Amino acid sequence: MLTVVAFVVALGVLIAVHEYGHYRVAVACGVKVERFSVGFGKTLFRWQPKRQHPGQATEFVIGAFPLGGYVKMLDEREGPVAPEERHRAFNTQPLRSRAAIVAAGPIANLLLAVVLYTAVNWIGVQEPVAKLARPVAASLAEAAGLRGGEQITQAGFDGDLSPVQSFEDLRWRMTRGALDGHDLTLEVAGEGGRAARQLVLPLSRIETRDADPQMFRKIGVLAPLTRPEIGEVMAGSAAERAGLRNGDLVRAIGSTAIIDGQQLREVIRASVDGDQPRAQAWQIERGSQPLTLEVTPEVREENGAKVGRVGAYVGAPPEMVTVRLGPVDGVWRGVVRTWEVSALTVRMMGKMVIGEASLKNLSGPLTIADYAGKSASLGFTQYLVFLALISVSLGVLNLMPLPVLDGGHLMYYLWEGLTGKSVSDAWMERLQRGGVALLLVMMSVALFNDVTRLFG
Repeated sequence: MLTVVAFVVALGVLIAVHEYGHYRVAVACGVKVERFSVGFGKTLFRWQPKRQHPGQATEFVIGAFPLGGYVKMLDEREGPVAPEERHRAFNTQPLRSRAAIVAAGPIANLLLAVVLYTAVNWIGVQEPVAKLARPVAASLAEAAGLRGGEQITQAGFDGDLSPVQSFEDLRWRMTRGALDGHDLTLEVAGEGGRAARQLVLPLSRIETRDADPQMFRKIGVLAPLTRPEIGEVMAGSAAERAGLRNGDLVRAIGSTAIIDGQQLREVIRASVDGDQPRAQAWQIERGSQPLTLEVTPEVREENGAKVGRVGAYVGAPPEMVTVRLGPVDGVWRGVVRTWEVSALTVRMMGKMVIGEASLKNLSGPLTIADYAGKSASLGFTQYLVFLALISVSLGVLNLMPLPVLDGGHLMYYLWEGLTGKSVSDAWMERLQRGGVALLLVMMSVALFNDVTRLFG
């Protein structure tokens, strides 16, 4: 139920803001708006405010089908217009006014993202500290000199370093670097009186087309540092039979020193020889008392592979930090994050067009609904971050030069501005058909990706 509510609220807010951008600029340009609708299909609610802008008699509507909306303006191409109202018709407006009205929708979505990111920056959000778990073996992070337990204080591209606020901040920078092919310079905090040091994560060596878990496995940084601690132990499990208890701190398994919870989970998974479990000596701390226990995991099958399981929660929660910014810094970071996400979205779309990025990166309504529910369950600020991300995506998508989108209409106006002539009706019809066909293909691919992710 939470997923449905979060999804409907997200769509309602984002569509309403987009259409309000068109509506508000149309009114400012003197165009008569006949209807403002959020949603299509059967009308659920309808009202007409008594107090409206001069010359306006707009009807506001909420439709039953929430995947879209529209602003219907007075237009001679859609029906007869009284001579005394011709100056209020959309098609009679100067080119700059028509372009401004069309561009206002996507711009409103981008401005909404700035507002949402700013709100998150002001409210503050709990995120893991940028302390790294042990890197994946033979990964870029291991080759760069990371061993696990390091805290990253600054990071940047081309020597331009800035403070790293959290592990999520670092993860975002790694994503940008991997997808853009740029190496990331990291500053590691010094320990025991030693000076901080810098190292380079050579992300340009990664050949990746998808921002997925496999990309981070190649980089080698999967999760923040967590204590290798045993949590709740299940009754009758291998952990209980071995004598493990809640709160035990694992220091080593066999000859392998254990640094963090992620490493502990991977060592447990690998504690099998074919179909048989491998008994190993665990060196643990219980309180301040060192102990050695022999643990024999249970063998389970996952995705066709045999893995070890002990039947206990492994790893303590990571150390957290509240990321909160002041009034000016919060706004500036909101603008910067909106710009960064927009630029990355445009680059990814461009790479998908030329085949350098996989079409698996396209997502549809099922994935959006799933993420809406998950973000809402994590808290208000996480839901705001989700809304901001989708708002950027909606704004950028609508600026694409497809005839059925706002960007397509802006291309028509660019042609008109350069040639002095509007696009002919015949060409308009051909382009519209082509745009609809291409959009249907994109929607089909996105829906296929949704089904594959959620049910594959």
